[in-house]
Amino acid sequence: MRGLTGAGPTRGQDTFQAAITAVAVLAALALLVSACGTGGTGARDEGPAHSDSVAGAATSPSPSPTDTPKHVDAVRLLKADPNVSAAVKRDLKPCVADEYPVDVSYGDLTGAAVDDIVINVLTCGDAVGVGAYVYREQGNGYENVFRSEEPPVYAEIDRGDLVVTKQVYEKGDAVSNPSGEDVVTYRWRGNRFLKEFSTRNEYSKTVGSDASPAPET
Repeated sequence: MRGLTGAGPTRGQDTFQAAITAVAVLAALALLVSACGTGGTGARDEGPAHSDSVAGAATSPSPSPTDTPKHVDAVRLLKADPNVSAAVKRDLKPCVADEYPVDVSYGDLTGAAVDDIVINVLTCGDAVGVGAYVYREQGNGYENVFRSEEPPVYAEIDRGDLVVTKQVYEKGDAVSNPSGEDVVTYRWRGNRFLKEFSTRNEYSKTVGSDASPAPET
C-alpha cells in the first residue's frame, strides 16, 4: 500500500509539470507565429515597396519645361530686325520718359528649347496695335518667324497657338468703336505658322462714337 500511496502523487506531479511545460511551449510558439505574421511580413511588404518608389522617383527623369529666356530688350530687337518696316521703326518712340509702347509675352509656340517671344507695338495715344511679331531662338539670337503690320492688330499666345486679332472698321467708325474683329488662329507646322481657322465677331453699334478717326489699313 505504501508503494501505491507513494507512486500515486509522484505520477500526478509529473503529469501536472508536463502539462505546464506543454502550455508554455504552446504559448511561445503562438508568440513566435504572431511575430512572423505581423512584423516580419509587414517589413517585407512595405520596405521594398517604399524603396522601389524612391528609386523610381530618383531615376525617372521628369520632362524639363521650356526655358524662359532672360529679359529681352524688345525695342532693340525690333530696331535691329530688317523684317520690321521702316514706318514701325520710325514711330517706335517712348510715350512717357523711357517707356515704349510695346507688349512682350513669352511662351511655347514653335517647340523650341527656349520660349518664343511675342511682341506687339502700339500707338501711344489710343494703344492701337500697329505691328505684331514672333521671334524664335536661333543660335545666339532670335529669328523673326511671324510678322503682321496691318493695323489695328494684336497677337497673343493661347494654349500653344498664336492668335491674332484684327479690329474691323467701317467708314465713320471711331477708334474706340470698331464694327467688329477678325480672330485668326495660327499653328506652327514644320518651320512656319499656318492658319488653322478664323472667326469674325461683329460688335453692337449702340456705343457712342468717338472723335478719333479709325486708323487706315
